[in-house]
Amino acid sequence: MIMIGTSCSNHYRIDDLRCENLTNPLGIDGTTPHLSWKVAANQNGIHQTAYQLLVASDSSLLTAGKADLWDSGKVESENSVMVPYTGNTLKSSSLAYWKVGVWDEKSSKPVWSNTAFFSVGLLKPEDWKGSYIGLTQDTGNSECPLLFKQFDINKLGEKAILHVNSLGYHEIYVNGQKVGDEVLSPSVVQFNKRSLAVTYDITPYLQQGRNDLIIWLARGWYQPGLPGVAYYGPLVKAQLDELHDGQWNTLFATDASWKSRESGRFGIGTWQPHQFGGERVEAGRVPTDFTSATLDALTWEAAKIVDVPSHAVSPRMTQPNRIQANINPVKISNLDSSGWLIDMGQAITGWMEIGFPELPEGQEIVIEYADHLENGQLASQGQIDRYIASGKNGEVFKNQFNYHSFQYVKISNLPSKPQSDDIHAYLIHTDYQDASSFECSDAELNAIHDMIHHTLHCLSLGGYLVDCSHIERLGYGGDGNASTQTAQTMFDLSPLYANWMQAWADCIRDDGSMPHTAPNPYRAGGGPYWCGFIITASWKTYVNYGDSRMIEKYYPEMKRWLQYVENYSVDGLLDKWPDEDYRWWFLGDWATPDGVDQTAKPSVDLVNNCFVAECYATMEKIATVLAKPDEAAVFAERAGQRRQLIQERFFDNANNSYATGSQIDLIYPMLSKVTPQELIPNVINTLYSTTEVDKKGHLATGLVGIPILTEWATANHSADWVYGMLKKKDYPGYLYMIENGATATWEHWNGRRSRIHNCYNGIGSWFYQAIGGIRPDERFPGYRRIIISPQVPAGITWAKVSKETPYGTVAVDWSLRENLLQLDLVVPSGSTAILQLPDSVVEYTVDGTNFPSSSPTEIPGGQHRIIYSLK
Repeated sequence: MIMIGTSCSNHYRIDDLRCENLTNPLGIDGTTPHLSWKVAANQNGIHQTAYQLLVASDSSLLTAGKADLWDSGKVESENSVMVPYTGNTLKSSSLAYWKVGVWDEKSSKPVWSNTAFFSVGLLKPEDWKGSYIGLTQDTGNSECPLLFKQFDINKLGEKAILHVNSLGYHEIYVNGQKVGDEVLSPSVVQFNKRSLAVTYDITPYLQQGRNDLIIWLARGWYQPGLPGVAYYGPLVKAQLDELHDGQWNTLFATDASWKSRESGRFGIGTWQPHQFGGERVEAGRVPTDFTSATLDALTWEAAKIVDVPSHAVSPRMTQPNRIQANINPVKISNLDSSGWLIDMGQAITGWMEIGFPELPEGQEIVIEYADHLENGQLASQGQIDRYIASGKNGEVFKNQFNYHSFQYVKISNLPSKPQSDDIHAYLIHTDYQDASSFECSDAELNAIHDMIHHTLHCLSLGGYLVDCSHIERLGYGGDGNASTQTAQTMFDLSPLYANWMQAWADCIRDDGSMPHTAPNPYRAGGGPYWCGFIITASWKTYVNYGDSRMIEKYYPEMKRWLQYVENYSVDGLLDKWPDEDYRWWFLGDWATPDGVDQTAKPSVDLVNNCFVAECYATMEKIATVLAKPDEAAVFAERAGQRRQLIQERFFDNANNSYATGSQIDLIYPMLSKVTPQELIPNVINTLYSTTEVDKKGHLATGLVGIPILTEWATANHSADWVYGMLKKKDYPGYLYMIENGATATWEHWNGRRSRIHNCYNGIGSWFYQAIGGIRPDERFPGYRRIIISPQVPAGITWAKVSKETPYGTVAVDWSLRENLLQLDLVVPSGSTAILQLPDSVVEYTVDGTNFPSSSPTEIPGGQHRIIYSLK
């Protein structure tokens, strides 16, 4: 056994311990978790050379250096990301504490981290002791019921863990206190295949003697008529397990002994497009609190046990939703006799809270929401809450089991003007960490970046990314493909994608067909770019986070979908497949500006086949990582064959163009390696010419085209071209949105329908990968090797960009003064950076050492200054 060394060092420390990329997770979904940590160094060149992992069933064993579950011994390795647990076998409910010691190249003893922990969830059906329960009678009014269990504890145990598997949303209250600060739990799921379990440590809430447990439920996506919904619901299965002397025992589980009643809260809306509604609160019927006295005074009925169709119950593996910001209004105005108009000053997804003056009992206050105005009135978007007053002083409405996307709020039937201090909007999203920063010398560019950053905050509630949170609320694969590189650059989203990819795998049909959304509650439009998301997103998650779980787990589903594509390929190229009851349309690009025909069949076929070629190329890389060389060779061959056929069918030799000659038609063949090298300069000339002449220097593409344009332009170092398009203030463009009041990006360039949307956020990665010059090397995933190659368009004189990686923070701070470009670079310990030099560099220095322009440089972890001499 390696003896524990010092707990600190003057040169580095160990922090950000994670299990399955989560911090101290309760109830993980497996018994062989992956552990990660970061080495934070304060000197250049320090990096991990070895580690030792200790995992124990009690934290006191780690303090003594006696790990009863796993002592890895000293492992000579630089790896600190997703290290697999290989200790004693874990099982359901296992609770483990762990720490890691790290050596650098000079240390004789390891530096040790603080202690972290994780627990295993209930993994087998037989682990669950309870039944699904709900209201005794369902009236069809979408009640949000209360389920109540009173129990006594003679002696408190070491730990009390509550496992909750709700079909619909839930909140937990123990002895009058809400457990934790998460909201709208659990995350989304495909209910006909799976439901999610959430694990709570309620030890601090329990007391000797009487205890009261309330589970407050709401339907959420568990709506009648949707797949897997067998009862009007909502329902819950739960059990309380207690640890005594190292042994787990179930105190109780959900059964007919539980009590139920309505709560005074009800859902509004069907959760179909344009009908997400909100909540109705009958304040006089809502319990004032959940103290024992209040609960005893209420009338209860026995809960009803409900048989639910068999499905998988899995632990939730993403962060919960939490409130992220509290926003006050910027303006309150009178809409004549129709009510009060509140302007929050920015787009937001989340909850509304409004304090009212004294109201007569029974008065109904109507609260409506929209993300924009039309002719001075709220746009009609189906978002509404209703509050029925109790007649008591200090009445407050606050959302609880639904949410809205909005900037404007209309309050009707309120006689006096509401006060600004009584109005709060709460931004809510999955509780991931922001992982980036961007600022440059161009204020308009900063505004575009910030708008995209904020938009993605508004679209990431529930463990997935949606198109929009108020009109459709669907996890479209096309919108996901359009925004994944941006989102995974800006935020730490590996757990969110783990949840989302699980839903995609659950949605595949027996013939290998995929829907356009996951979860897939009903029919939705899209095309192949939507269906193949499980391939592209799983690969990007591996590249950006070093997390191989998704490419390993869903590789079979990826192959099945590609076989489906082959079944609908004619003469080697994909043709339109049939509409289904879960999927329709066969799009190429989508939401293009006026004058670009996204329905033209040559463009649709070109775009879709380029995407398929990209999927085959990605599958070659995935198979290589998974050590399947024979399958990798097959995928490479199919990618090559399709590229050749695309070139033969769609290239217009006379005009150096493809298909319709739109931006996406010209760029996608180059990006997907269809275009022969000798023809690329001619196609680029066509692209630049048509953009300048025909499109007046504007972006002229849509949801699919924006990320394709961004990726190609970044790789091609076409920063001036992109910068010129971004600076356009007239239609279509991002500054056009901002000039017209946008604080979030729109669904259409002209502002039609949704103004909090995921169509055009693909450009966001350009700020980091082009201006900042920070790109991951796919061969060394998780930014273990970082490519540093900032692009400096004319008009920008400085930029400060950072990206939090699995190894730590990489930061670029460059400034241009005449013919000198100074770049201050921070490389995380455990990573190396590769400088790719601009063509205009004559020579450069790294930390004072001169290098000729032809000399590539590998930069170790630490802080460095690079000075380029430019032509």
